Amino acid sequence: MAASTAAKQDIFVWEGRDKKGQKIKGELGGKNISLVRANLRRQGINPTKVRKKSKPLFGGGRVKAKDIALFARQLATMMNSGVPLVQAFDIIGRGHENKGMHDLLVTIKADVEGGSNLSDALGKHPYHFDELFVNLVQAGEHAGILDDILDKVATYKEKTESIKGKIKKAMFYPTAVLAVSFIITAILMIFVVPEFANLFSGFGADLPAMTKFVVTLSGIFTDYWWLIFGGIIGSIVGLIQAKKRSKAFNHFLDRALLKIPVLGTILTKAAIARYARTMSTMFAAGVPLVEAMTSVAGAVGNVVYGEAVIKMRDEVATGTQLNVTMQKTNLFPNMVIQMTAIGEEAGSVDSMLGKVADFYEEEVDNAVDSLSSLLEPLIMVILGTLVGGIVVAMYMPIFQMGKVISG
Repeated sequence: MAASTAAKQDIFVWEGRDKKGQKIKGELGGKNISLVRANLRRQGINPTKVRKKSKPLFGGGRVKAKDIALFARQLATMMNSGVPLVQAFDIIGRGHENKGMHDLLVTIKADVEGGSNLSDALGKHPYHFDELFVNLVQAGEHAGILDDILDKVATYKEKTESIKGKIKKAMFYPTAVLAVSFIITAILMIFVVPEFANLFSGFGADLPAMTKFVVTLSGIFTDYWWLIFGGIIGSIVGLIQAKKRSKAFNHFLDRALLKIPVLGTILTKAAIARYARTMSTMFAAGVPLVEAMTSVAGAVGNVVYGEAVIKMRDEVATGTQLNVTMQKTNLFPNMVIQMTAIGEEAGSVDSMLGKVADFYEEEVDNAVDSLSSLLEPLIMVILGTLVGGIVVAMYMPIFQMGKVISG
């Protein structure tokens, strides 16, 4: 209930005078003008004007994951420098160009000023601050090392966003190859080939088989382009919705993606990197293993690995060592399992998993670069084959007619 109440807070613009009588102004989150005025008076400010901040015509800026990562780093830097929490929020909020992020920080600052813990204030915005983020901050508050934990959270968010970017890059290249190939083929089939087909209709002779095939295909594109494009768009939308709504389809898709040559290897390494990075961060923050694994399951970015971590958590809860549960899944390389075993024996699991994360993050980076290098000539070959094949098919009748005339 608290979360929904906080989410409905509005942003108010105020003007007033401080204890010295100097004019000041700012923004503050609150449910209504009366509560905002009361909050300002508690801060020693005499408000003269308070009004609800108007929304821009086309809506505010959308808060992105990279904005949250940047906020985590800024807050960690300021806390480590001894800047008070509320003042840190004020400084970060004023310097943020993204309106959506600015409003979010103003609302969180108001909750902290009202006496809420930082973890509770962040927990009221689960869309932006996931359970793992909130749990880490809460652990830092309980242990009295919030500045140190915020630094670890910032590093974690930066690393995870980096790995997400690399995965998007890896997924982009195959998609780009297919999209560009289809668009160029469609343009040729709908606008170019019909002109040649009209020319060939007056030849009065049989066309080569390859030319007939291309002309027939062009006719299908020309007559049913709306059905083809509609079917493709509908299939893409359907896949996205099925991934969001169907757990079974999500599991099938993630498992299938892991088996695709080259791309599957990248996704596997990325899942292991995120698992190791998240586990390392949670261990370093002092979060109990079983509780940590619940958050890790939702952070690995792949349903197959997520379900495996849940099974591992249940076995760890009964006293089984982490490295043993990892081995049973058949999803982790022997090196990762051995590093975890060494970490458990030496009492340095966070350090060992941190090294594993560093290694696999670099592996993902190298693999993505290799994929891009591989696909660049592949794009040229595919496009060359498609365009060249259509051009040859269109000119074959002309060449044949030239031979007849010359003969």
